[in-house]
Amino acid sequence: MENILIKNGRVLDPATNMDQIADVWIVDGVIKEILPLSSDSMTVGNIEADVVLDATGCFVMPGFIDLHVHLREPGFTYKESVETGAKAAAHGGFTTILAMPNTKPTADNGEVIRLVHKKGEAVGSSRVLQIGAITKGQEGQELADFSEMIRAGTPAVSEDGKAVKDAALYLEGMKLAAAHGIPVLAHCEDLSLVRGGVMNDDERARELGLPGITKAAENVIVARDIMLAKEAGVHLHLCHCSTLESVELAAFAKKSGICVTAEVCPHHFVLNSGDIPTDDGNFKMSPPLRTREDQEALKEGLKKGIIDVIATDHAPHSPEEKNCSMKEAAFGIIGLETAAALTMTELVEPGVLTPIQMAEKMSYNPAKILKLDRGSLAESKVADVVVFDPRETYVIDANDSYSKSRNTPFAGKTVKGRVRATIVGGRVVYER
Repeated sequence: MENILIKNGRVLDPATNMDQIADVWIVDGVIKEILPLSSDSMTVGNIEADVVLDATGCFVMPGFIDLHVHLREPGFTYKESVETGAKAAAHGGFTTILAMPNTKPTADNGEVIRLVHKKGEAVGSSRVLQIGAITKGQEGQELADFSEMIRAGTPAVSEDGKAVKDAALYLEGMKLAAAHGIPVLAHCEDLSLVRGGVMNDDERARELGLPGITKAAENVIVARDIMLAKEAGVHLHLCHCSTLESVELAAFAKKSGICVTAEVCPHHFVLNSGDIPTDDGNFKMSPPLRTREDQEALKEGLKKGIIDVIATDHAPHSPEEKNCSMKEAAFGIIGLETAAALTMTELVEPGVLTPIQMAEKMSYNPAKILKLDRGSLAESKVADVVVFDPRETYVIDANDSYSKSRNTPFAGKTVKGRVRATIVGGRVVYER
């Protein structure tokens, strides 16, 4: 195990409210000490550093944790695999990622969950945690075996890609999750209201001649799930919120004492439907890009703490599935490698969030939701760390990616901020 000295960085730790220039000393995979005064040598006390990282001008933060990733394995490895997804995660500063269960076969049993965990451990780039499905096959007919999946190591359950249509069955599943002490991660969408839509139902959709998706498709399920969560006493986490009403409903839930947290994806706070230049499949995602009013509400929700987490909903697809009309394209974009830069560019640089709030939304809060002993740089904590340079300006190149896929609407966008190094358990797994 390497002993690492990260020198002269701006250490940002939401858990301890630390924001100061310091050295971070990592020994045997844990944070040994935070040294406020920079050391002039490669040694502290009698311990020699195997690796010295100069973080002058950089943020040193707890490794990012992504609650919402599609790794496509098993079943769809032509789009992504555990290996390529984990490497993309490390490239983007993520030290832990949660894989959604809509694979083939579905991650609704211990065997699939253990398979993904084993593959993640073999890669060693980023910690991979497999989420379990709520119903068998995600067919909405019968609950999956929660006990078996939890024994296999799943930290949460979700029906991502759809909502559980049967409210009574869903309530039963929520009660089971509450009994086991794990959160439910909710994809809030009433498919009966989607009706073949491919983007938000607004003036831009009509200009492009494309079928729209009403905001009610999201809002009615958000409202339903909050009420079911109150009844079940479960921790409900609202995935990829995209509407003003979702923010308002999350605020209502928090004010009412219901255990609800919420996430937003960078594409929803960076773009709105007016930014879709043409009928381009790379701008098709679920939920879709909404209006400028929704976009501003999401930013305000982040600023006020109504939205707790920034997650990517990393959803890789092949070129054939995306380089076409939105009517034929698959839903989803990649996001692991652009999330930090987009957050820096669109939120931190303009002053919507402070740097320590960035670390809170991308690391500390996700760790709390999962009850993981991560998300902090306090002494004796596991050394999951990202060194992030907030100064570097560059143009996003879709080919500068460890993912198998290139489906992003951000190719060619100028951003500020780049990951310099990612450390997992005291090992440097990525260094630029």
